[in-house]
Amino acid sequence: MKSENSSKKILQLQSLSNFLKSNPTEQDCINYFESLRWKGSVISPFGPTSKVWECKNNRYMCKNAGKYFNVKTGTIFENSKISLRDWFLSLYLFSSKKGISSCQLAKYINSTQKTAWFVLHRLRRSSNIFLFKEILKGVVEIDETFVGGKNKNRHWDKKVPHSQGRSWKDKTPVLGMIERGGKLICQVIPNTQQETIEPIIKTNIRESSIVYTDEWFAYKDLNK
Repeated sequence: MKSENSSKKILQLQSLSNFLKSNPTEQDCINYFESLRWKGSVISPFGPTSKVWECKNNRYMCKNAGKYFNVKTGTIFENSKISLRDWFLSLYLFSSKKGISSCQLAKYINSTQKTAWFVLHRLRRSSNIFLFKEILKGVVEIDETFVGGKNKNRHWDKKVPHSQGRSWKDKTPVLGMIERGGKLICQVIPNTQQETIEPIIKTNIRESSIVYTDEWFAYKDLNK
């Protein structure tokens, strides 16, 4: 089966250059993705237990649903005319660089800026899926801060009136959560109230973890 041949390549891929050499054509990329997704046994996205028939042009048919599908169906690559090779290159650049603009990406994949924007939009959406998030655990430290600099240090036409003391109307509140020896999560928040902070903590930190905070009232019920 074609996916069995490409599965042997997976163990050899250690860099983007290696990948492009091992998968020089679009068909190679399709075979590679099939081996990653299905591991030699094609599964219908319309019915995991359904019998699947192999058709022409890398398509398959789900017997139970009577629908055609391919390896892109049900993924971020679905319903796009962009080649998998360009998708993989875009994914590599998106994940390895601190940031890439649609204009820069368009040059790399030889496309229009509109097409590159579409690719980046899908990649950004997929990176926000909950299943991709790493939950903090063990010992976690939490604190909030306000970003924006001191009002007294700003140019006269940039100063914000009545922002002295504990006022933060001229700053952006940010919540930080760091696992000791592990990941860091920073998130812009609308305010530092308990009803805002507590749900974020529950979403990003595993229950029963040890949490270190200051005495700000927003953290007072975490032990419950």
